[in-house]
Amino acid sequence: MSPWQQRPPNGSAAGGPGPRGNGTGRAAERGSAVSVAIPLTMMLTGIVGNALAMLLVSRSYRAKGSRRKRSFLLCIGSLALTDMLGQLLTSPIVISVYLSGRPWAAMDPSGRLCDFFGFSMTVFGLCPLLIASAMAVERALAIRAPHWYASHMSPRAAERGLAAIWAAGVAFALLPLAGLGRYALQWPGTWCFISTAGGSAFAAAFAALGLLSLVVTGACNLATIEALVSRCRAKAGAPQPGSRWGRIATETLLQLLGIMCVLSACWAPLLVTMLRMVSEPAGPCRGGWEHWEPRRECNLPLTAVRLASLNQILDPWVYLLLRRFLLRRVCQAASAVSHCSNAECRDRDRELTLSEEIRRTAA
Repeated sequence: MSPWQQRPPNGSAAGGPGPRGNGTGRAAERGSAVSVAIPLTMMLTGIVGNALAMLLVSRSYRAKGSRRKRSFLLCIGSLALTDMLGQLLTSPIVISVYLSGRPWAAMDPSGRLCDFFGFSMTVFGLCPLLIASAMAVERALAIRAPHWYASHMSPRAAERGLAAIWAAGVAFALLPLAGLGRYALQWPGTWCFISTAGGSAFAAAFAALGLLSLVVTGACNLATIEALVSRCRAKAGAPQPGSRWGRIATETLLQLLGIMCVLSACWAPLLVTMLRMVSEPAGPCRGGWEHWEPRRECNLPLTAVRLASLNQILDPWVYLLLRRFLLRRVCQAASAVSHCSNAECRDRDRELTLSEEIRRTAA
């Protein structure tokens, strides 16, 4: 989901139409190229990042000794796949509409493309939030109840849970077909999403589910952090504190905090804005898109959905790629300070999940 272009709803580029040979036309073309370069770059960045994350997950999943972390790897891989599909299905449509220089209604007189776009935005907006919640629950169970987790959690259970999330997201997005809510063209006429007009219960339900997912993710991550802090204090008082365990715990704490900050910053503005718009009986951005005029109030939902679209780009870096980079940097810094041997450095470079380390120390 990436509606990054903003132009007047009549389809003309900023600067107004003009003959191809005059300065106004050339300025409009340059503005169009600059505007399209931004979402195109972001789309490619998101696709490359998620594809790389899926490749790393696939290699780790097939590696020997990764049996006990396959559930978490399945969740990360599913999140990367969901984010990449969302960008592949929505970004090209928005870019095509912008480059055509024509109003959306001229390109989509039947409204089916708008319905498909809104459906894609809903599915690939809700599913990542639910998957993030599932991953937070998985981490909390693995750390706070490692023995129960080891005996009950399996890759097959993770697959069933992910399939249920996908089915729930698709079923929810199909509710407009049953007459419950509708998808509508949004300001500035280059993207479609859930209509908030008339106090839409569909829009309110989407926002409520999204906020509930954020609350569950935050609560589980805080519970995990509390368990990690308690464990670190116990390790610090032990006769031989585990330095490697402390390093892994610190990195995991930073990662969990990063996940909460990214999710909240990307999604909370859109979800809160939707609830506010649903609660308002009327507003300056309501009514037919052809009657819209540029207003600062109308830019708020657009800015909010832009922030939400950033989440698809940041997810693979927060969950996987950045963590691997930081692990290497931490090892290099530790090696420079302590002049550790090559064997110790190789041992530090090994990637161990925190849940696996806890189970190993508890055994």
